[in-house]
Amino acid sequence: MNDLRAIDLRNIVKVYVNGPMELEVLHGVSLGVDHGEYVAIMGPSGSGKSTLMNLIGCLDRPTRGQYHLDGIDVAQLDDNALAEIRLRKLGFVFQGFNLLGRADALDNVALPLFYAGVPVRERRRRAMAALADMGIADRAKHKPSELSGGQQQRAAIARALINDPAVLLADEPTGNLDSATSEELLQLFSRLNAEGHTILMVTHDQQVADHANRIVRLRDGHIVSDEPSRR
Repeated sequence: MNDLRAIDLRNIVKVYVNGPMELEVLHGVSLGVDHGEYVAIMGPSGSGKSTLMNLIGCLDRPTRGQYHLDGIDVAQLDDNALAEIRLRKLGFVFQGFNLLGRADALDNVALPLFYAGVPVRERRRRAMAALADMGIADRAKHKPSELSGGQQQRAAIARALINDPAVLLADEPTGNLDSATSEELLQLFSRLNAEGHTILMVTHDQQVADHANRIVRLRDGHIVSDEPSRR
């Protein structure tokens, strides 16, 4: 294994079992992502990209194969250690934003720091700085219902980055946004990557994928291509 890689998957197999039925969704997938890369994962419905993203995000375990995340052998970890890895090594950005409706933007962004045991004053300082970096410091005391879709996603990105994760995982992050707001967010992802953040993005949209440096395509549980983007 290359411990210098952010993500190193070797011969990953995922089988779902339902009684006597077995469904193999990933068939020996190998994928390496270096620190600082910006990779898009594409594939039709049923290709296995959501399953792959869940495995990379430590939300599920492979049936067979090896996965090292930032040099850590994930397969050797128990559930508590996996939760700790998700908190400290991964940042998640979802299509639906996944913000807490009753909490303002500042408290939403600070939430991972609460779970990490950071003192309240320090987590509020860091959360405000993260909101400022996303250009929405003036919306810190607004709840999600009082924010536009683009502002909600910026708050979600700030939350994902608050623990300085090894990898930012984005699952269709522009799926609920109009084209102009989507382009603004994609420019933001490009800036974050230029600043050194490792980004892995799942998308069905070729125009979105073209903002990445590299595009990996899945079909029927296999990687069928892995090449630089056209940008």
